[in-house]
Amino acid sequence: MNISIILAHPDPASFNHAIADAAAAAASRQGHTVHLHDLCAEGFDPLLPAAEIPRDADLPDLVALHCREIAAADGIVIVHPNWWGQPPAILKGWIDRVIRPGVAYRFDEGDSGEGVPAGLLKARAALVFNTSNTPERRECGVFGDPLETIWKNCIFVLCGVTEFYRRMFGVVVTSTADERAAWLAEVESAVDRYFPGRDDRGKM
Repeated sequence: MNISIILAHPDPASFNHAIADAAAAAASRQGHTVHLHDLCAEGFDPLLPAAEIPRDADLPDLVALHCREIAAADGIVIVHPNWWGQPPAILKGWIDRVIRPGVAYRFDEGDSGEGVPAGLLKARAALVFNTSNTPERRECGVFGDPLETIWKNCIFVLCGVTEFYRRMFGVVVTSTADERAAWLAEVESAVDRYFPGRDDRGKM
């Protein structure tokens, strides 16, 4: 299987980087091909220029690479912090430039103006791992957990990925080393569960 991991955090020492590394290690142990992109490290430009909006636009090499990999992915892992109930700007720009018509979705003729796309992504599942310094009760009770809505309902379901798992880790700023170790074990377990290796798939 091809597993695409997209990481959006500017600090290489962040817990987000540890999550992405744990996910990549688990997928590699299962025998999968892993494509890990640290958007900040590779300097991904989040701005969508007007020339890229048409479906048949000529894309820059890096954007074209991301499009090819996400279209070919059998599994997708997204890792980012919760910043004001949203992904970081660089990841929002990645969505704008990569989750594009002809790659992740299409609008069929005779849509009758409903604007509901047909999903094109072939990934069997998408996992989203977030970090937060807001307690879960407040996140859900006061803010309504907007990241769940963004990733599940607004992106992956509409792009054809119906198996979805998301885990928010927090409160990170007060977490202990033991808590962080347990969280990383959860990440590896989720990757093993949703993207089993060939031998494990035969047992299912």
